Amino acid sequence: MVSSAMAAVAVAFAVVVAATTSSAQLDPHFYDGLCPAALPTIKRIVEEAVAAEPRMGASLLRLHFHDCFVNGCDGSILLDDTPFFTGEKNAAPNMNSVRGFDVIDRIKDAVNAACRRNVVSCADIVAVAARDSIVALGGPSYHVPLGRRDARTASQAAANSSIPAPTLNLDGLVSSFAAQGLSVQDLVLLSGAHTLGFSRCTNFRDRLYNETTTLDASLAASLGGTCPRTAGAGDDNLAPLDPTPARFDAAYYASLLRARGLLHSDQQLFAGGGLGATDGLVRFYAANPDAFRRDFAESMVRMASLSPLVGSQGEVRVNCRKVNYY
Repeated sequence: MVSSAMAAVAVAFAVVVAATTSSAQLDPHFYDGLCPAALPTIKRIVEEAVAAEPRMGASLLRLHFHDCFVNGCDGSILLDDTPFFTGEKNAAPNMNSVRGFDVIDRIKDAVNAACRRNVVSCADIVAVAARDSIVALGGPSYHVPLGRRDARTASQAAANSSIPAPTLNLDGLVSSFAAQGLSVQDLVLLSGAHTLGFSRCTNFRDRLYNETTTLDASLAASLGGTCPRTAGAGDDNLAPLDPTPARFDAAYYASLLRARGLLHSDQQLFAGGGLGATDGLVRFYAANPDAFRRDFAESMVRMASLSPLVGSQGEVRVNCRKVNYY
């Protein structure tokens, strides 16, 4: 009889093999011949959007994360609900939270015009826009593997179950990333994306009022004015995820060392559950920002390669919000 642990290993191995097979067909130079103007066009519009609203850079990065963690990086998160179709936008982790869809729409229209045809997938646009957002806010550049195609369907149920919640403990976070074939180091690195952006009061209220022993008192005092104790009051009020929410740096990790992680899931990475590997990684990246930049870029490439649709799978949507011919 196969033990549950062995079964879990077998499943994780199968996920990694499947993802590796598909991602091997991706190529950073995919559009060099098809449409050389594609990537410069994406970069231009992302830079314009981030210049107008720096928070948009974090939003586009988060959009990529939430896309990839639900059945792979296939653009499914972009699909609108219809009377006959339920997408992922209104799943609990996304509703009133994930944003940047209008920027993706502008990019898609501009890319189609620059290419004079519909050859660049929405899934690739999301992946490249995330990279360009990171760069626009001072982060590292990296070669995005390209050639994804767009899903014709989406899964609200998978979005509800697969996207890691800000309330997860360390073991839940590790399991969530392992289910995607990602390591504990990937967990710590990709959580470092919280060097950018803000979070809503509803995501950190419980930590603010119920985790006083693991939350810096001065931070708690400052957050109290932003996030009332009463549920429903000020739910959408924002607080920065680290002290420099519009600059890519290692301040996120330094904050964790001082019990200043905004989200429960953030602080779990440091002294959060006895898994020493995360404590050591947090200390390392707090002290070595150049290593964080390098390793973060590599981890982003791994995430961007999760279970893509390639070849004749899926389609290249004309409109990122709906499947073709509907």
